[in-house]
Amino acid sequence: MNNYKIEPGAYLEGAQLAGADLSGMDLSCANLTGADLEGANLGGADLSGANLTGANLTGADLWRANLTGATTPDGTIRDRRNP
Repeated sequence: MNNYKIEPGAYLEGAQLAGADLSGMDLSCANLTGADLEGANLGGADLSGANLTGANLTGADLWRANLTGATTPDGTIRDRRNP
C-alpha cells in the first residue's frame, strides 16, 4: 500500500490492494475505481458511498462490510462467504 493514504474519501483509483487487510477500515466515499482488491480482507469495513466501478473483488472478504450507497462494478457484489 505504498504512497496511499487510507481514510474516508481516499483516492485509491487503480490501487494494487490484492490480499491487503483492510478489515474494519473507514473507506467511506473512497474512490476505488479499477482497484485490485482480489482476496482482500474488507470484513467490517465501511465502504458506504465508495466508488468500486471496475474494481476486482474476486475472492474478497466482504463479511459485514457496509456497502450502503456504494457504486459497484455491475450492481452486485459476490464474495467467498456469500456467493
